[in-house]
Amino acid sequence: MHALLRFSIITLILVGSVGVALLLRFSSEPAPKRAVETTAVLVDTVPVERINANFTVRSQGTVRPLTETILSAEVSGTVVELADQFVAGGLFNAGDVLLRIDPTNYRVAVDQADALVKQRQIEYDGAKKLRSSGLRAESEYASAAAQLATARAELTRARRDLERTAIRLPYDGMVRSKAVDIGQFVTPGSRLGVTFATEAAEVRLPLTDADLAFVALPDIGSTGETGPAVTLSAERRGQLAEWKARIVRTEGVVDETSRVSYAVARVVDPYALRRVGEVLPMGTFVRAEIEGQSEQDILRVPRRALRGSDQLMLMEEGGLLRIRTVDVRRTNADWAYIADGVSEGERVITTVLESPVNGMLVRSAEPVEEAAASTGQTVDDTGS
Repeated sequence: MHALLRFSIITLILVGSVGVALLLRFSSEPAPKRAVETTAVLVDTVPVERINANFTVRSQGTVRPLTETILSAEVSGTVVELADQFVAGGLFNAGDVLLRIDPTNYRVAVDQADALVKQRQIEYDGAKKLRSSGLRAESEYASAAAQLATARAELTRARRDLERTAIRLPYDGMVRSKAVDIGQFVTPGSRLGVTFATEAAEVRLPLTDADLAFVALPDIGSTGETGPAVTLSAERRGQLAEWKARIVRTEGVVDETSRVSYAVARVVDPYALRRVGEVLPMGTFVRAEIEGQSEQDILRVPRRALRGSDQLMLMEEGGLLRIRTVDVRRTNADWAYIADGVSEGERVITTVLESPVNGMLVRSAEPVEEAAASTGQTVDDTGS
């Protein structure tokens, strides 16, 4: 009896639970469905500009003398005289005596050679007179003539050796270093010092193959000042100084290690001896901006908009992102110059996106405004 009652109670509870569940299910209203919204990514955009660009090619190098001389003794002797300007950094004029080797023995040699010439001249004149009178043979006359010629050659050599005791140079210049002092004995070949001309200096500028496409260099073998203008710059006394130069030649070879070619720029009067301006000492490391060729109607976008080496992200109509491969003509730190692949006025996305895909929805962070540079504007560009 008790078991039957317990079974009846459990059955009533189960039936009641099922009934309540069915009632709740059919009486409740279905929950409203929410539409999935796609949010457009906020980006910065700029328009593609069309300009006329004057490209400038950058390079760098070290200032070297156009003419440099290692002074060596041509005769032996003791150094008896040094000019005041024969010190490192001393300036001298063409023909100045920088140092003198003891000339005593060489003056004696000149006097001896001169006396011998006079003696041989007398002998020659006598032989010539006797030959004309038929009293001397032709061979004796020829011997006297040969001895006179030898004596004259010895006199010329003695005079030349005497001149070599005074060290002079045929150009205005500066002493880089000196290697002798008063009282030092030198022999032929002894190093005396190093000098260089102050008339001009040169800078070897490495150029890549890409740079060569933008610079009108002189023909190989040409040494005239027919190349493009160059502006050199360096820090001097804590301030940026500039000097004007010009490409005068190319070296005509490609460096096997770095794969670059070298153009040579020349600076006139680097030590400002005949002009007003800043001095450009030898050995100065300078940056160079070489005047390059012009490009008409080329497209320009900010350098930061370029993805990799040749891709741009554009915002097309309807706010769709489109990744496009373009023909990049040249780049620098600020701009990328495009030859083909985009059109003037198209909006380029400059915001860095982590995973951009074609068709992504984007919206501009600012109202579309016209670029500051109008169509046909000419700008100067320093290429990389």
